[in-house]
Amino acid sequence: MTRSLAAVAMGRAAPDLVITGARLLSTYTERIHPGRELWIKGGRIATVKPAGAYKKSKLAGATVYDARGGIVAPGLVDPHVHIESSMMTACAFAEAALLNGTTTVFCDSHEIGNVCDVAGIEWMLEDARRAPLSVFLTVPSTVPATNATLETAGGDLTPDKIGRIFDRWPEAAALGEKMDYVSVALGDERSHGVLAEALKRGKPVCGHIYGREFVAAGAASGITDTHEAIDREIANDFLENGVWIFLRGGNPTTPWHSLPQAIKAVTELGANTKRVCVCTDDRDADDLFLFGMDWVVRQAVAAGLPTPTAWSMGSLHPATRYAMDGDFGGLAPARRADVVLLNDALEVQNTWFGGELVVERRKITPLLDRALSQPYRYPRAAYSTVKLPRKVRLTPPLPTKPVTANVIRLVPPGIVTAHERVALAPAATWPELLAQHDVCFLTVVERHGKTGGVGYGLLRDFGLADGAVASSVGHDAHNIVLAGTNEADLQLALATVKAMRGGVSVVRGGKVLAKVALPIAGLLSDQRAPVVAKETTALKRAWTKLGCKVPYMGFNLLPLSVIPELRLTDKGLIDVLGMRVVPLFE
Repeated sequence: MTRSLAAVAMGRAAPDLVITGARLLSTYTERIHPGRELWIKGGRIATVKPAGAYKKSKLAGATVYDARGGIVAPGLVDPHVHIESSMMTACAFAEAALLNGTTTVFCDSHEIGNVCDVAGIEWMLEDARRAPLSVFLTVPSTVPATNATLETAGGDLTPDKIGRIFDRWPEAAALGEKMDYVSVALGDERSHGVLAEALKRGKPVCGHIYGREFVAAGAASGITDTHEAIDREIANDFLENGVWIFLRGGNPTTPWHSLPQAIKAVTELGANTKRVCVCTDDRDADDLFLFGMDWVVRQAVAAGLPTPTAWSMGSLHPATRYAMDGDFGGLAPARRADVVLLNDALEVQNTWFGGELVVERRKITPLLDRALSQPYRYPRAAYSTVKLPRKVRLTPPLPTKPVTANVIRLVPPGIVTAHERVALAPAATWPELLAQHDVCFLTVVERHGKTGGVGYGLLRDFGLADGAVASSVGHDAHNIVLAGTNEADLQLALATVKAMRGGVSVVRGGKVLAKVALPIAGLLSDQRAPVVAKETTALKRAWTKLGCKVPYMGFNLLPLSVIPELRLTDKGLIDVLGMRVVPLFE
């Protein structure tokens, strides 16, 4: 291959493809050069020439594409994403990613790992190998997120299992986000055993840290990046401690849009961007089309960064973080011909993946459509992961004497919760008691067929006035999480999820208002991206109609027992700061 590329670069052989008449965005020098053309051979860039060089040469046989003055830039590299959050398979995910100019992703598949252990992660990797997208794995590091006394998960990734994934799969590029950062800081033996499996193999370690007091301990433990830099001060702390930061941009109505505040470490405090990237983290199917990596880059530009710098943070910088900048992140000889054509607003018009035109004029090409029509088929076991008890009560007994309730209160934008203690006087009915205190039921049902356990809670400031919602995507153990105002609607919401073999449902008054079926591990649809996006749009509309103030992806985090203060799992209410179970009523 190198001989072939050298021959094309020297003009001794013709390229396969020439993209001419373009302005070239150089991520290496952070400049935009007018009048350039790319010569591509065998899916890689052989050379960059002045526009018109091929026409003047004596060579023949290349396909020539006229960029008509548009900007050519390297395909985007997302350094931190959860494909499962899109509720799509990797093959389906590729469609939306390529439309948004993303050609490479680093994916943490801890969701399917929590449900199906190593088998689920390997199914996802096989899926990724079939996808028309470069997908690398950051090996899930915290499965389950907490110990078995606090939640019931389907998977249990021990240090030995993680080591074997690294050794078997070349796509395993790093250790995924270490979510149990409190345990890491406190020196938990298992947590550090997981870290050791990556460090002794020379693999990067990804982090997940809330709280400035934990930054130094995380860095001292070998963690070298984070996507949880939520404001200027902690972002600055991470950079000063040698930790890469991935500025997370997301739908501004969700908790996933921290870029505007965190980027102030650069724009206000003067930090250099050389260890700063942008990422998406979590996207549902609808938002994946609307708020892709290209949108996140544009948000960085809107925050005050020069265009070449912002695009570099979405391409060259992530590739460099994972030591893959020899292949990805720039338009230069020997690099993969992952190229996007942009207009002046940095909107993606075309995408070439390995020199193949897969998106043209903002639409997928027949070549990509054929690839997407032949996806990986998950095995039968992946469709049999929702194993619920036959009969289960979804509301707690009504107190018959004065009690103090441990109540979960939502704190905008919805990731962190507060632990409130509320005095409850006896009432004749639950509706009367719920109305008095502006709360609804919150319930988690174990769905892996292990214990049949049910955890009961009360949720304040969710906004649900009537009806119920249910989801099999309750992070991180992915048990069924439900919220509602009455037993009947809660039962219907649960039955709907069970009938779909996993999914999300919205019900009111005994009627199903919206649902999305997720039969693969209770996490993924087996439909194409536009279908899932349409279903997700309808789900969001119904979700809002019920008055829910937190988007359903934020709702899915309410069982996530590593984020303070109070959470609910199948084992009950979890005091995260004390890592203990507390009763609903005292």
